[in-house]
Amino acid sequence: MSENFRKTITVYAGSADDLNQVYLDAAKQLGETIAREGRTLVYGAGKTGLMGVLADGALEMGGKVVGVINDGLNLPNLAHAGLSELEIFPDIHARQARMNQLADGIIALPGGFGTFAELFEALTWAQIGLHAKPIGLLNVRGYFDPLIRMIDQAIDENFIYPEHRELFCVNSDPALLLTMLDGFAPVGNLNRWLERP
Repeated sequence: MSENFRKTITVYAGSADDLNQVYLDAAKQLGETIAREGRTLVYGAGKTGLMGVLADGALEMGGKVVGVINDGLNLPNLAHAGLSELEIFPDIHARQARMNQLADGIIALPGGFGTFAELFEALTWAQIGLHAKPIGLLNVRGYFDPLIRMIDQAIDENFIYPEHRELFCVNSDPALLLTMLDGFAPVGNLNRWLERP
């Protein structure tokens, strides 16, 4: 086990229905892998889409799954009823802060606006030095390729510093992505963005 073993993994994931089975299989595999490796899964407490399959994969392997949800989404048709722990917050901002607080490492699965918002908030907080936790994209079926190209374009156009590309890693295999998170070293030279020497 790596000395940088990331025990608690916060995962952002889509909750939409009618998704390609490839995405569902990858979410389940990630949940199973997190549990098999003795890690704890933290996620948004949903039972639909990739969120539900992710949690079920971990739970079926005997893993610990912590759901973090806000009041507005804590509804019987949305919230998973079989989690190890459930934390409820008054609003989505507090929910997101708690998910990041609990994390030793962060992974984004494919998703929509909510997943993108969570991912970019975590990246922004890393960029300004609020945390130094590794962030990974599980790039199933090349889902994140256009996003990565957009980030690379932003770097080319000087909207993002080149070293900030190191704030996240990418892999299509859950086990390999977790290994990459374990091997993550904090990005250097972040003060250049803050201090503008």
